[in-house]
Amino acid sequence: MLEERMGDCWSRTKDQFDNLEKHTQWGIEFVEKYTKFVKERSEIETNYAKQIRNLSKKYQPKKNSKEEEESKYTFCRAFLTTLNELNDYAGQHEVISEDLTSHIITELTRYLQELKTERKSHFHDGRKAQQHIESSWKQLEASKKRFERECKEAERAQQYFEKMDADINVTKADVEKARQQAQMRHQMANDSKSEYAAYLQKFNQEQNEHYYTVIPNIFQKLQDMEEKRIERISVCMKKFADVDRQVLPIVGKCLDGMTNAAESIEPKADSKQVVESFKSGFEPPGDVEFEDYGQAMKRTVSETSLSNTKESKEKPGGKTKGKLWPFIKNKNKLSLKLGSVPEDFSHLPPEQRRKKLQGKIDELSKDIQKEMDQRDALTKMKDVYIKNPQMGDPASVDPRLTEIGQNIEKLQSEVQKFEGWLAEVEERMPSKSDSQRKSGLYETQNSTTVSNNCAQDRERPLSSPDGSYTEEQNSEVQVKAQPIPTPTTTTEFDDEFDDEEVLPTIGTCKALYPFEGHNEGTISVAEGELLYVIEEDKGDGWTRVRRNEDEEGYVPTSYVEVFLETNAKGAMTYI
Repeated sequence: MLEERMGDCWSRTKDQFDNLEKHTQWGIEFVEKYTKFVKERSEIETNYAKQIRNLSKKYQPKKNSKEEEESKYTFCRAFLTTLNELNDYAGQHEVISEDLTSHIITELTRYLQELKTERKSHFHDGRKAQQHIESSWKQLEASKKRFERECKEAERAQQYFEKMDADINVTKADVEKARQQAQMRHQMANDSKSEYAAYLQKFNQEQNEHYYTVIPNIFQKLQDMEEKRIERISVCMKKFADVDRQVLPIVGKCLDGMTNAAESIEPKADSKQVVESFKSGFEPPGDVEFEDYGQAMKRTVSETSLSNTKESKEKPGGKTKGKLWPFIKNKNKLSLKLGSVPEDFSHLPPEQRRKKLQGKIDELSKDIQKEMDQRDALTKMKDVYIKNPQMGDPASVDPRLTEIGQNIEKLQSEVQKFEGWLAEVEERMPSKSDSQRKSGLYETQNSTTVSNNCAQDRERPLSSPDGSYTEEQNSEVQVKAQPIPTPTTTTEFDDEFDDEEVLPTIGTCKALYPFEGHNEGTISVAEGELLYVIEEDKGDGWTRVRRNEDEEGYVPTSYVEVFLETNAKGAMTYI
């Protein structure tokens, strides 16, 4: 009965240890799962920050003139600020990833190792205590059985002695022998009894200690371990939220920076920048004169037209075809061998030309200052060499000083040249008060009408084939005939253009202004002269016309009024 009761107690204790072992193992697995969760969140933050940085880098302005030109607009600067703030925003997500790794993942990984070691130690102590109490019980049971056996042997020995002592036929020696045997058995039984009593006392003491001290202590340690584990999970979950909360102020500043950048955009300032960038400086055209069509229509030919026609007839036979303007596309190729950008920027409108010349002067002034700084430094070095010959030869500096002096003279001459061009441009430009008055007049024109188009058609062209702008002449000046430029010696363009097929006529045009046509590929025209159009404006500001079979060339589109035939393919004019 006692053995069954003790067996039940040990079985229940063992079951409790099994339950605790399963629960604590599940707790460890939960910590591992949470650690994996935080690790994946950290990887997401890292990848997100990387993608945001790549996006910001992708749209960062490149270091070229176009992007530098765009940087003067407020909306471009606002976008650049947004990209920079977005880059800082990505940095905060990197901070989140780093904090999650250092404050949670690393801590939990180390704690998991400690937790597994502690759990293993506690269950080892529990199993050891259980084995010890079971061993003590076995010793007690063995002592008890031995005591029981000795008692039975002593009783049988006593009964045998009494039987021998009552038998008259038995000798005294046999009786004495039986008596000694009974006494010995009684002594052995007493010894077994003492041993059993000692084991029993020891077992009861160990059992009491086992159930009231050892096992409760182990269970308490397991409970403390479990509470620490739960507490650690709680702390990590709090840190998980705090990591995001800590970067919110900086993220808010980034978003505020984006908002401030958007609010800093000034549409009017940007539009003024556009006006300043593309302002030509030309005066608006004058009033359109009345043309009386009530009189009989007469085809009038100007002096220039007649003189040019006569000169063309007097020319010897052969190819006298005018040279084509080299920038016009020919056979799907663009020739750039002639007519490079002029050094004086005369291909630009006056206002733009003035800005370019001023920028060139500033650039040359900076170069002069650099050369002068180098000259001053070398002069000081030469003085040091003169005072201390052991440091160097003063004559070794002279070649470099001579070279720098020549460079300064060359740069100064360049500055004088550009300053002369700048002064020329500023003399030709209208006064500021006139420009403001005329610009105010144009601001009132909000819609484009047919009359505006006509006025623009009669406006002087912005550029001529030689890359320079022409000033508007007084309408009262008498137009004189200008000779057609005589073809020069054969060049690579002769072969390129002379072999072209004769283009068909696609319309007619009337010259609104006289054009001298000094450059190759152009043709001179007189005001009012009628010509044939053989190639319309391709968007470059030039129209190809023909006077007769041997005379053709390019004239500014804005110098002529074009009348294309309705059946002409792709009839379009850029005026």
